[in-house]
Amino acid sequence: RRERERIRQRQEILQAALNLFSERGYHNVSMHEIAAASEFAIGTLYKFFSNKEDLYKALILELSDRFHSALTTAIESSQDPVEQLRRYVQTKGEIFRSNASVIRIYFAETRGASFNIMAGVDQDIRRRREAFLMKLTAIFAKGIALGRFSPITEPYILAASLDSLCNGFLFLWLESPDRFPYPENPDDILNILFKGLRLESPDRFPYPENPDDILNILFKGLLLEQPD
Repeated sequence: RRERERIRQRQEILQAALNLFSERGYHNVSMHEIAAASEFAIGTLYKFFSNKEDLYKALILELSDRFHSALTTAIESSQDPVEQLRRYVQTKGEIFRSNASVIRIYFAETRGASFNIMAGVDQDIRRRREAFLMKLTAIFAKGIALGRFSPITEPYILAASLDSLCNGFLFLWLESPDRFPYPENPDDILNILFKGLRLESPDRFPYPENPDDILNILFKGLLLEQPD
């Protein structure tokens, strides 16, 4: 019972911190304000976290674990490689939309002057990302083995490309949500990989005006010259 109470208190503190960070940004929130919002004494916060930076790192890592758990559940809900990728892209979009404020904070910290705050967290998140990329890699490898995907490059590179493609849509959406909303239809992203970009020019391969240009493909190899 005591352990459950500790877990509950810690979660309430993290949730209060998340709400404040989302509203005002990391640098504009103090530990005293988090204590007041969570309705705990300041000493209780320091039982769980040594300082605000420690609290923030714990919050980001917990959210990262939650996101990766949701993505893993999504890809494991089907055995078809195409459908697995569709569910991955769709679930990632749902995570982005539901957690836009904290994702903005995270990227503001990692891309801004306070990058040192996230130094340790970034290593942990990279390890989590790498572990999930291996799951995506297995999907591409299976799709290639089944003849569903063309083996245009290594499965790991395909997995990293899809992950980066989704993140590219995320950055566009964060910077200009009205102009570049994250697609609700996962095929809008997947088709960049699946459909290919280059169209063959009709000028390069015009339909022959002379029918012999087609027939000679057969006749030159099959038709014997008639003896005189």
